[in-house]
Amino acid sequence: MSEHGEGIRRRTKSVTRAEDIQAEEQKIRKKQPDKPCHKPRDSLFSWNSGFNDFTGFINWAFLLLSIGGLRLFLENFLKYGIRIDPLQWFYILTGQDDSGDEHPSLVLILYSCVPIVLCLLTEKGLAVEIVPNMTGMTIHIINLLVLILLPMVVIHVKDGFSLVGASFVTTLYSVLFLKLWSYVQVNMWCRMARQNAKGNLRRQSLSYSNLKSNKVNLHDDDSSTEDLKEHKKLIQYPDNLTLKDLYYFLCVPTLCYELNFPKTERIRKRFLIKRIFEVLIGVQIIFCVIQQYMIPSVKNSLIPFSNMDYTLATERLLKLAIPNHLAWLCMFYIMFHSWLNLLGEILHFADRSFYGDWWNANNIDSFWRNWNLPVHRWALRHLYLPMIEMGYSKSVGSLAVFFISAFFHEYMVSVPLKTYKIWAFMGMMGQVPLSYISKSVERAYGRRFGNLVFWSSIILGQPLCIMMYYHDYIVVRYGESLLEDYAHV
Repeated sequence: MSEHGEGIRRRTKSVTRAEDIQAEEQKIRKKQPDKPCHKPRDSLFSWNSGFNDFTGFINWAFLLLSIGGLRLFLENFLKYGIRIDPLQWFYILTGQDDSGDEHPSLVLILYSCVPIVLCLLTEKGLAVEIVPNMTGMTIHIINLLVLILLPMVVIHVKDGFSLVGASFVTTLYSVLFLKLWSYVQVNMWCRMARQNAKGNLRRQSLSYSNLKSNKVNLHDDDSSTEDLKEHKKLIQYPDNLTLKDLYYFLCVPTLCYELNFPKTERIRKRFLIKRIFEVLIGVQIIFCVIQQYMIPSVKNSLIPFSNMDYTLATERLLKLAIPNHLAWLCMFYIMFHSWLNLLGEILHFADRSFYGDWWNANNIDSFWRNWNLPVHRWALRHLYLPMIEMGYSKSVGSLAVFFISAFFHEYMVSVPLKTYKIWAFMGMMGQVPLSYISKSVERAYGRRFGNLVFWSSIILGQPLCIMMYYHDYIVVRYGESLLEDYAHV
């Protein structure tokens, strides 16, 4: 046996011997007339104590948070009164507060059918080999570029867009862009597989007798017959190239196209009613938080942010962070749980994995992998893995994913506001170095501190971005003179 093994055995015997001696001393001490009450033990807050029940502290933190929230509610009520006005939200959502009888948002929504039909016709032409492959892919690329660039041009040039209408258009066109990209790429994979299969069949030389014997064996085998029946139930390329199939994909809560989606057998009425109730109530809660808390805080941040008063601007940032974070959490639940489950239930879509346990993320990468699973699956399936297969490194693939995500974040903010800044884009691209920082903190100090870095970036980053865009929106729309008016109020 090696010297290392002998050393371990000696240390083990020493520890066991020490424990025996300690136990013997305890027995002797208990027999002493001074009634000893002490023994070797650690404080509860020590890591070696093994204590892990901090339920009382959780209740204390929840009670303290509730008291702080009640104080903020009373302060807001005494200062601003009741600001909640459903009629204002009706005007904003319908665009009735804008002058004019035109509805350009509705026109762009209806126009979205054009790139959808063009995409389907191009795929049909490629499937029957009327359209050459290179020509078809060129049409697809131009169609997707026009799809994503058209709202940028029209909203910038044309007057009459309400903020909510323009936001809905940019969101719709962003989702269509990602879905049609997936639709084109999946059909390309199927088309290439069919061409490879034809090439293999041409290279095979089977006699008529072999074909006949194979056909007889197929019918004689019951299991093969059952497999054939099951196989016939699945939609095969190019039978999927129908308007009904394409619009079903555009409506279901996923960005990744498949020829055969997993489906449920029935609609659960009780489950559906719960999701509808959650959407209706949750949207009202978000509106109330925005109207009562966020709007006053954002307006009050304009002058300190413009004057670069760091102390007062930081106070406004922290004041805005709490209601913004509450609205963001409600938005997450309503969007990713209630609304997407509602769509899935109506359309019999069985894959309901829309989010992971992002709240336990130990670093930024873990958060983005679990926060929005439909987008994560799309990025992994249609961008990251294809780039890896083309020979690019994982770092380049990850950078491309963050770049596309940053573009769409900026697209859905700057285009409706007509304020073309890059704060959202830089915020997303800043996730790349922040990811390395959070991983370094996790390695150095543990998972808990990595989770704290993630939560800090979410809680403080979003209100900072809101304050920056509001300042730029006021300056671009109304000019510097309005800032002076605000300063004298």
